[in-house]
Amino acid sequence: MPRPCSGIARRRSPLHFARGAGRGGIARNGDTKMSNIDSDVLLRAYAYGVFPMAEARDDPQLYWIDPEARGILPLTDFHVPKRLRRTIRQAPFTVRIDTAFREVMLGCAENGPNRNGTWINDRIISLYCDLHERGRAHSVECWLDDRLVGGLYGVSLGAAFFGESMFSRETDASKVALVYLAARLIAGGYKLLDTQFVTTHLQQFGAKEVSRNVYRSMLFEATAMTADFYSLPVDAPPEAVLQSVTQMS
Repeated sequence: MPRPCSGIARRRSPLHFARGAGRGGIARNGDTKMSNIDSDVLLRAYAYGVFPMAEARDDPQLYWIDPEARGILPLTDFHVPKRLRRTIRQAPFTVRIDTAFREVMLGCAENGPNRNGTWINDRIISLYCDLHERGRAHSVECWLDDRLVGGLYGVSLGAAFFGESMFSRETDASKVALVYLAARLIAGGYKLLDTQFVTTHLQQFGAKEVSRNVYRSMLFEATAMTADFYSLPVDAPPEAVLQSVTQMS
């Protein structure tokens, strides 16, 4: 989900997206003709296990990233901390699905006290909004008094979900969104929740790293299956959300 912008290793993919990449695994669009990228190319990239990033918000160029170690959140062992369970039961936020996708992306692109800079540029926003229009990308949003105070977005492909980024303007908003996402994925029969990288924020939920080869095996198996993002009702109450997560952990 939240991604670092350097120190990422990769190898050449059969799609040749990263042709010309130098040491460190970063290839600029000038080297890879990424100016021609569209949502179809983006879905092919995800199906193989690579994803795009920008160096900065105002940098129009994109990079294909293929980490040697990949972050995942096992849905069969998803952990919700006790304090967060209490918070969810108190329902401090109204949680909505797919009502403000672009706004969530813009929130993820904001600078904040714990975020100095962003990898989300205008091209990233346009590409993923296109995926959203096609039903391939989704947002989970936390609202407080009609204000968007947190959320996350990601890409759905088969029974795999790729968490892209999250943000929070109120305490625990992004954490609540993540639990609601996990509950939705579990209810819908998803097999893989890809976080790209592992952060301290995600480790409390059970995130771990797997090798590129292990990840690709999991990815190919999951994308060959089907899942339903809307299996869980969009207005599912907190107890139903927690029950969905608990049944698998």
